[in-house]
Amino acid sequence: MRLIGNKTHGDLAEIAIAEFINQFMYDFKSVHVGKDLYRAKKHEEDIKIINEITKAEFPVSLKAYGDGPLQLSTDKNFLMFPMLKKMGNIIERGALKKLWSNPVFSDFSALSVLPLIYDEKKQRCNILVFDQEKAKQQITRIVYEDEGKGRKHPVYRFYDNKNDYVCEVRYGGGTANALQRGLWTHTKNGLKYFDSVTNGWINYAHNKVLVKLFSHALIATATGHEAALEELKKDIEEQKKRSTLG
Repeated sequence: MRLIGNKTHGDLAEIAIAEFINQFMYDFKSVHVGKDLYRAKKHEEDIKIINEITKAEFPVSLKAYGDGPLQLSTDKNFLMFPMLKKMGNIIERGALKKLWSNPVFSDFSALSVLPLIYDEKKQRCNILVFDQEKAKQQITRIVYEDEGKGRKHPVYRFYDNKNDYVCEVRYGGGTANALQRGLWTHTKNGLKYFDSVTNGWINYAHNKVLVKLFSHALIATATGHEAALEELKKDIEEQKKRSTLG
């Protein structure tokens, strides 16, 4: 997807994952929420997944990041940092229960983030899930840290009972951009708070035929799209048969 462009690969992943769920995850269906609904979103979801048996629904936010800093929540209303500031520069275990019960940090308990982490140099990727419940149980201290190397704004860093890094809340004030705002973690430094869906790193290769397919589709007619879609449907059905057989 990144061969097509850094600014589009995340959007392409959203429609791809939604269709993957619809085709291969039986008893579930997925709806791509779409960017046009952003202002009306209650959560930071990209897709909505529905269990067709229980009718339960839950939102999922998809992320495509390099192996390093990872944004878990944009905190678009800039509420997390000011609240921590009111609590002081060092927040100890005793005050954490109050913090987790506050509506400002309700998103921390309700995170449904599916990050695809990639290492382009080694051409490998890993699908990780941040275990926020484990993080909440292990966090014992939150510390205010002033601007530092490569960082113009202060952060609140969360540490566990072994003084290991868990996550952080970035400043996000009027002069901050999207990369300087919200709840973040780090896929290397906070690795013990992640579970790997893919059971570790998996290798990949560039699919230049896919790029060609996109470029041709964009200048083809609707008739051409319908014909190509029929062929793609046949290929997907073959994949399903092979997965059933073995």
